[in-house]
Amino acid sequence: MTGQTPKTDLHRYLQSARDALLWKLDGLSEYDIRRPLTPTGTNLLGLVKHAASVELAYFGETFGRPSGEPEPWLAEDAEPNADMWATGDETREEIVALYRRAWAHSDATIAALELDAVGRVSWWPQDRNEVTLHRILTHVVAETQRHAGHADIVRELVDGTAGLREGNDNLPQADPSWWEDYRNRLERVAREAGGI
Repeated sequence: MTGQTPKTDLHRYLQSARDALLWKLDGLSEYDIRRPLTPTGTNLLGLVKHAASVELAYFGETFGRPSGEPEPWLAEDAEPNADMWATGDETREEIVALYRRAWAHSDATIAALELDAVGRVSWWPQDRNEVTLHRILTHVVAETQRHAGHADIVRELVDGTAGLREGNDNLPQADPSWWEDYRNRLERVAREAGGI
């Protein structure tokens, strides 16, 4: 696509990851979006909450543009990983709305600043905490895409739904028996390679 700028490209990839992350919640119960499916407690709604907190920090505080959003997970007495799960009194709608407000705040920062605008990430080591908007956009795109990948796997564990994004799963078009045969073949190869 011609006429795109590096900022436009980065923003497009960020929005794609945001959309993918929220899509993974679609059609699931409250239990399933909160369900910890890894030994470290990774869950879908927690990934969304974390992504919101990431954007609020990197596009807010870093560039002297605080959002005004309450961030209780950053309080002195907050437990570790408080931004990685939704409490019982935090609803799906509240977390999704928080994420959308974080997007709006981030998008305003991205629109207002040039890629070479300088900010400071207070929680990074002092010798590398001076950053540009370009670096932060790249960092947050990478982090959001990483968490969208986590969400892909968690969602597949919940109900078998897989894919890149709504309308484009980026997977071979195959029926369930093909996928079962494929998985069994991979298991067989792994066992042979492992001498099991």
